[in-house]
Amino acid sequence: MASTDSTTVAKDGNDLAGLEAGLDALESRQAYRTPFRQTFVQKILPPVLAVALVLAVWQALVSFKVVDDPTKLPAPSAVWDVVQTAWLQGELLGYIWTSVSRGLLGFLFALLIGTPLGLIVARVKFIRAAIGPILSGLQSLPSVAWVPPAVIWLGLNNSMMYAVILLGAVPSIANGLVSGVDQVPPLFLRAGRTLGATGLKGTWHIVLPAALPGYVAGLKQGWAFSWRSLMAAEIIASFPDLGVGLGQLLENGRNASDMAMVFEAILLILIVGIAIDLLIFSPLERWVLRSRGLLVKN
Repeated sequence: MASTDSTTVAKDGNDLAGLEAGLDALESRQAYRTPFRQTFVQKILPPVLAVALVLAVWQALVSFKVVDDPTKLPAPSAVWDVVQTAWLQGELLGYIWTSVSRGLLGFLFALLIGTPLGLIVARVKFIRAAIGPILSGLQSLPSVAWVPPAVIWLGLNNSMMYAVILLGAVPSIANGLVSGVDQVPPLFLRAGRTLGATGLKGTWHIVLPAALPGYVAGLKQGWAFSWRSLMAAEIIASFPDLGVGLGQLLENGRNASDMAMVFEAILLILIVGIAIDLLIFSPLERWVLRSRGLLVKN
C-alpha cells in the first residue's frame, strides 16, 4: 500500500514537473524575437503580392483593350501621373490632411460621447430597454442619410461634417462597449464587489478592463463609420470654404469626367483608411489580446 502511494506521488510529481517544464518552454518561446525574414514572409509579402496582382490585372485590362475606353478605365500610369502632379504642386498632402484631421477629430468627439453612453446603456436596464434598440437602428442607418438634414440644420461648414461623423460613429462605439460589458464574466463582478470595487470604482477597475476586447472592436468599427461618414459628407456637401478633402477630390473628378482623378481619390481614401487601422487600431487590438494571453509571438 505504501509502495502504491509513493508511486502515485512520484507520478504526480513527474506530471507537475512536466507541466512546469512545458510552461517554461512556452515562456521561453515568447521571449525570442521573431526574425525579420519570417515577419517579411508572413506579414509583408502577402499584401505586396496582392497589390502587385491587382495592378497586373488592371494593366492587362488596359493593354489588351478589354476596356479600351480610357474615360472608363485609365491605365495605372495615368493615375500615377495625376498623383505625381498633385504632389509636385503641393496639393496632395493638403487633400489628405483636410480629411484626416476632420476624421480623427470627429472620431475623438464620438469616443468622448459613445463611451459613457455605452456604459450607461450597458449598466442601467431601463435606459438599455429605451435606447438600446435605437442605437442598433442608428448603427444600421447609412451615414449618407444624415448629410441632407445636417446641411439644413447647420449649413455648409465643418460643424456639419462633425455632426455627420458623430451620428455615424457614436452608435458603433456605444454598441461595441455594450457588447463587451455583456461578455464580462459575472465572477469578475462578484469578486470586485467582494474587494470593495463598486459603483464608479468597479466600473473603472473591473468592468472596463474586462470589456476591452469588445470595446476595441467597437472602436475599430466606429472609425470605419467615421471615415465613411466623412467621405459621404465631403462628396455631397461641397463648398469652397470647406477646403478640398479626399471626398471633394472624388467629386471634382466626377464633375470633370476625369477617371484618373477619380481613381486617385479612391486609392487615397483606401490607403488612409488602411494606414489608420494599421498604425492605431491593429496595435491596440494586439496589445489587448496579448495582455490576456490570447496572442502568442511565434
